[in-house]
Amino acid sequence: MTFADAFLAIADPNRRYLLEELRRGPKTVGELAAGLPVSRPAVSQHLKILFDAGLVNVEARGTRRVYAVSMVGFMKLNIWLDQFWDA
Repeated sequence: MTFADAFLAIADPNRRYLLEELRRGPKTVGELAAGLPVSRPAVSQHLKILFDAGLVNVEARGTRRVYAVSMVGFMKLNIWLDQFWDA
């Protein structure tokens, strides 16, 4: 993960919505798409960007892919941001 990727990933309001939903617990693409005015393929593309930025994890369960917030990814981002509060 690069921090630039993470910040670009969370710059999009749809991706922030996805992260807020995943904060409540793991969900499938279909469950996440139900709350957005975009198609399932678009939700999948948003999730790929979040995954590539290290902000979500994905687990295959049969034919479904279940997404969850990556605590490691957010911890790295948090540690980087915290350095500015100590200055």
